[in-house]
Amino acid sequence: MAEETTEGGTAEEKRRNDENVIYVGNKPPMSYVLAVVTQFNGGSDEVVIKARGRAISRAVDTAEITKNRFVTDAKIKDIKIGTEAITNEEGRTSNVSSIEISLTTKEK
Repeated sequence: MAEETTEGGTAEEKRRNDENVIYVGNKPPMSYVLAVVTQFNGGSDEVVIKARGRAISRAVDTAEITKNRFVTDAKIKDIKIGTEAITNEEGRTSNVSSIEISLTTKEK
C-alpha cells in the first residue's frame, strides 16, 4: 500500500502534527495553557502554539505559563516568526505578523 507524502512528511505525520497545534486567539491565556497541558498529558512529545497579529503576546504568555508553572520539564524547541499577507473582503491586502512556538518534553 502506497502512502501519500507531503512536503512536511507522510500524510500520517501531517495529521498527527495538526492535532498538536494550538491556535491562539482572543480567549484568556489560561484557556490555551489548558489545551497545551492536555496535549502533553495525552502523550504528545511536542506541541506547537501558533498566533497572528495581536494574539502573539498571548501565545508567548501561553508558552511561558505552561513551561514555568505546569509542565516544568518542557523546553522551547523552536520559534518561527514571519509575515502573512491577508486579503480582506474589499480585496485589499495587509501584512500580519505571525509566530510559531514549539514546546517539547523530549531531551535532545
